Amino acid sequence: MSDFDFIEHYGDSEEVKGEEQLDENEVISSLSCAVIGIGGGGGKMAKAFLDIGFNKTLLVNTTAKDIPEGVDEKHVVLIPDADGIGKDVNLGKTIFADNGAVVEDALRTKLGNVDWLFVLAGGGGGGTGSASVSLHGVFERYLKSVSAGGSIVYVISQPSAQEALNSTINKNAASLLKDVSKHAHIILDNERQVKLLRGKVGMLGMFPFANTAFAKLMGQVLKLSSEQSSIQSFDSKDLERCLNTKKRMFIGSTIVTDPKDPNLGATIFQNCLKRSPCPLPKGKPATGSMLLVVTEEMANDPEISKHLDAAISYVGGRTDTLFAGVYVKENLPGLVAILTMNGLD
Repeated sequence: MSDFDFIEHYGDSEEVKGEEQLDENEVISSLSCAVIGIGGGGGKMAKAFLDIGFNKTLLVNTTAKDIPEGVDEKHVVLIPDADGIGKDVNLGKTIFADNGAVVEDALRTKLGNVDWLFVLAGGGGGGTGSASVSLHGVFERYLKSVSAGGSIVYVISQPSAQEALNSTINKNAASLLKDVSKHAHIILDNERQVKLLRGKVGMLGMFPFANTAFAKLMGQVLKLSSEQSSIQSFDSKDLERCLNTKKRMFIGSTIVTDPKDPNLGATIFQNCLKRSPCPLPKGKPATGSMLLVVTEEMANDPEISKHLDAAISYVGGRTDTLFAGVYVKENLPGLVAILTMNGLD
C-alpha cells in the first residue's frame, strides 16, 4: 500500500491532462500578442486572424452554435450552462461577471505569456459580443499575472444600415460603443464596409472578405514593425506608443500607382480615409503612423524620394506626433501606404 493510495481511490487510474498551450503565432510580429473573439461577430473576425496564422486565438461564446465552422475546439472557450443569451446585453454582462474565472483560466492555460490582447466583438448582433468589455478586469488580471508589457486593444464593429433597423441591435451597439470608449479601440463600420465592397463581393462572402482584409492589414502593421529598414524604420516601440494612446484608433490603407504625384501626401491621406472600414476621424489625433512600402526603383528615384519626404511631412502636420517607416520590397502593385491615427474622440 502506498502512502498516497487514497488519491487513487477517488477515480480511475487514467491521468487527466491539463489543456495544452496553443501553438506560437506563425505570423511575424514585433509584438507578442493574442486575439480574443467574443460572441458570434467577434468569433468570425477572430477566425480570419486564425486563418492567416495567428495561432494564439481564442473564441469566447455562450453557445457552440455561434462558433464558425472549421475552428478547432482547442481555440474555443464556452461559458458553461449558457446556451446563448438572446441579444440580452445585460444578461451577457451578468454571465461574464459570474464566469470570469472560466475565461481567465483559459487565457492562462492556453495563451501562456503574451504582452498584448486584441479583443474583437461585434456590435451589430447579439448580447454576448456587446457585453465583451465587462471582461476587461479579467484581461487586465491575466496580463498582470504574466508580467505583460502591453495592454488591451478592442476592435468592435458597428451595424450596417440594414442591421440598424432592428432597435435591439441599435441598443446593443450603443452599449458596446459606450463601454469601449474609455479604452484603446478600433471601430469597424459595417455600413462603410458594405458600400466599399458592394458590386465587388457577393452578399454571402462580403463580411468574410472584410474580416480577412482587416486581419491582413493588422498583420502587415505587426510584420513591418518587426523589420529593419535602410531608409526609416517603424519599430515595436513606435507601434506600442500608438496602441497605448487611449480612445479611438483609425486605420486605412491604399495603393498609389503614380508615386510621382506632386500631391502624394494628400493623395495618400485622402485615399486612406476613403478606403478605410473605420469611421472618418474627427479632430487632431494625439499620435499617428504612416508606413510606406516602395520598390527599390522608387527608392532610388530622386523625384519620388522628394515626394515621399513631403508626404510624411504632410501627414505629420495632421497629427501631434507621427511615427513613420519606409520599406523596400519588390513585386508591388504600386506604392503601398498604411495610415493610423490614434487618440481620436
